[in-house]
Amino acid sequence: MKKPSPILESVLTCPNCGHSTQESMPADACQFFYECPRCKTVLRPKPGDCCVFCSYGSIKCPPVQLSGNCCGA
Repeated sequence: MKKPSPILESVLTCPNCGHSTQESMPADACQFFYECPRCKTVLRPKPGDCCVFCSYGSIKCPPVQLSGNCCGA
């Protein structure tokens, strides 16, 4: 059985200013930092999340989508 392909686009929403931006996610890694293009706040994962997409994105990161685990954890 073929594995489903992960979704590689997610909308990140800054918790500081509310700005939303569609971003591409790395297919096989976590992204730990993201700078909001509007207010320049550097986003970091919330405790228990592996990356900014899991914390602030509309779609979880590809490793979580495929395995349910945070980046192989």
